[in-house]
Amino acid sequence: MKIVIIGGTGLIGTKTTERLRKQGHEVIAAAPNTGVNTITGEGLKEALAGTEVVIDLANSPSFEDKAAMDFFTISGRNLLAAGKAAGVKHHIALSVVGTERLQDCGYFRAKLVQEQLIKASGIPYTIVHSTQFMEFLAGIAKSGTVGEAVHLSPAYVQPIASDDVADVMARVALAAPINGMIEISGPERVRMSELVTRYLKAVGDPRKVVADPEALYFGARLNDNSLVSDNNPRLGHVTFEQWFATAARK
Repeated sequence: MKIVIIGGTGLIGTKTTERLRKQGHEVIAAAPNTGVNTITGEGLKEALAGTEVVIDLANSPSFEDKAAMDFFTISGRNLLAAGKAAGVKHHIALSVVGTERLQDCGYFRAKLVQEQLIKASGIPYTIVHSTQFMEFLAGIAKSGTVGEAVHLSPAYVQPIASDDVADVMARVALAAPINGMIEISGPERVRMSELVTRYLKAVGDPRKVVADPEALYFGARLNDNSLVSDNNPRLGHVTFEQWFATAARK
């Protein structure tokens, strides 16, 4: 089966491509650096010719409100139009747990528009809502840094390792579309401020974490339900300690 992965050279895309190729599928890892650009349309028609499944893992290069909205709107429309013309049978997109609850943030408003475009496209689809990747802990710490302190919300998170995400994306690619959404989460629920404290200690970073209920998460105010799933999520297997002992040290 031919599968095109948009954003196929990124963190999740590389791992998903590897898994599907090992199972004997023809996989195109599509990205601007491989000649496929969903914003300009370059190489899109050629890449999707004869494709049965498209996995959209592309992410906006900017969290700025307008830039994110432009990216997901233009990319989504171009990709869905090309997919429909090519007769794609299953469109899969990776999105974020809590997207619909975090609409005071422009990035999440853009992700919701992406999801709405998929639902209205007429192409059979599956949307995968994932919690935050463990690999993004450093970025979360950076986003909350003020001087020598890291101000982060004490809201609950349930981060998932990229290997677990890639396992799910590969399985979804080989399954029938559900015309709906599934949610995936890591195995451990913990407060964001506590988890980043553990992470910084593990990497020898001297910054201190301040649990601040008023701290924004990329522009969004959080509560204990914002970033976790209570919708019977599929749980990953990799704990923070297991992830840090392997992937984080590579």
